[in-house]
Amino acid sequence: MTTRTLRSLALASLGCTLAGCVVGPNFVKPKPNVPAQWSPTAAANGTEGAAHVTSESAQTVAWWSSFKDPTLSSLVQQSASQNLDVKEAVLRIEEAQEQIAVVAGGLWPDVSANAAWSRQRLSTNTPNGAIFGLHFPNLPPTLVNPYDQYQLGLGASWTLDLFGTERRSLEAASAQMQAAVEGAHAALLSMVSDVAATYIDLRGAQLRRSILERSLATQRDLLQLTRDRRNAGLTSDLDVQNATAEVGTTQAEVPLADREITVDINELSELMARPPEALRAELEQARPVPAVPPVVPIGLPLDLARRRPDVRQAEANLHAATAEIGIAISNYFPQLTLTAAGGFQSEGLSQLVETASRFASLGPAIQLPIFEGGRLHAEVSLQKVKAKEAAVEYAQTVLTALHQVEDGLAAYGADQARLASLQTAVTASRDARQLARQRYQSGVASFIDVLDAERTEEGNELSLADATTAVSADLVQLYRALGGGWASR
Repeated sequence: MTTRTLRSLALASLGCTLAGCVVGPNFVKPKPNVPAQWSPTAAANGTEGAAHVTSESAQTVAWWSSFKDPTLSSLVQQSASQNLDVKEAVLRIEEAQEQIAVVAGGLWPDVSANAAWSRQRLSTNTPNGAIFGLHFPNLPPTLVNPYDQYQLGLGASWTLDLFGTERRSLEAASAQMQAAVEGAHAALLSMVSDVAATYIDLRGAQLRRSILERSLATQRDLLQLTRDRRNAGLTSDLDVQNATAEVGTTQAEVPLADREITVDINELSELMARPPEALRAELEQARPVPAVPPVVPIGLPLDLARRRPDVRQAEANLHAATAEIGIAISNYFPQLTLTAAGGFQSEGLSQLVETASRFASLGPAIQLPIFEGGRLHAEVSLQKVKAKEAAVEYAQTVLTALHQVEDGLAAYGADQARLASLQTAVTASRDARQLARQRYQSGVASFIDVLDAERTEEGNELSLADATTAVSADLVQLYRALGGGWASR
């Protein structure tokens, strides 16, 4: 192969590399299979009660601020900087960035310097080594065995990216980094949702405990009333024992509420990467359950596919899988590697940098697969199957997102309707309890009527507390399903 031919081949390969000769399919962004509007059932449910949803553009950035609870906002801000899951997800982004740098290095030549010394002896029982044992008349001995060899040189090699192996690798690595970024967004969204849901559950548990304490005060007052009536001969010990049992039953519910409060406080501490009970002083005092805003804009289904981090992560994974097909196909084609080496070699260190000690080599190497037992074909087929799998995963992620929003809308509307009914029930049960007590004091009603009224009122108030908590928790899950984001995203 002549020098002109080598030069032409090298220039042609470089030109092909710079021109972007890349084999394999190019990635095409998938179109999410979503309806134009949310289902009428979910939209109708969302309009029940005082708060309702609209199809206006969703305001999902810093959505927790819509609850207008400073403590909740503070907990979210602290957790965002301290949560260990989020920190781990951020480190995965850095890992992916370094992987891109590793892959990008394959596009450039490798250049290295070397320096070596060795002491060598050749066997004189071999044809080459036997020369060292020969003596030539009238010539000084120049062959020494053993001998030293010193070397100082540079070497370079460059595998030209003729068919896009390295560029497809870089494309895949970049897509994987994007997947890591979206994974971090998903971890942040999950963390924020967990903080909000746990905080709301904490306030709900404190509300239930306050209802139990209020019921206990009423029941103890009623117990004293039955004792006074028994002492006056107006009733029997049966009423006293029934009133005592009612106090004990309600009292037994208080430790369960205390346990739930402790669990919620500890869970919030864990989300903030702090030890158990670290937030007790800050959260121990009861506060109202954060109220939902009157209007919640949720946007359209197509917005969901663009906004949810898990959908974008699935799209990035599909992109990476598509690039992997190109990498596998490129292995069918020849590889051209240009190598060069040069420097100094000498038996003695003092002659190492003399002109006569120079050595050099230069030349290309072409490698073309001829037979590999079907491995390359199988690798291409494997990557194509993986790409199909990634496409199915993307479709499944979009479908799951749609279902989560629809379910969230249904829960939000149903719990608001339940809340409205329970508010009416609580008002009526309070009036019934007061009337039953007045009738009992007047002697025209039995103590059983009073107990029934007390139990009904307490049950309705606890159900109302649960419904109040559920509505706010439903909105958290709805924002989570919508892909609610962070202000800096």
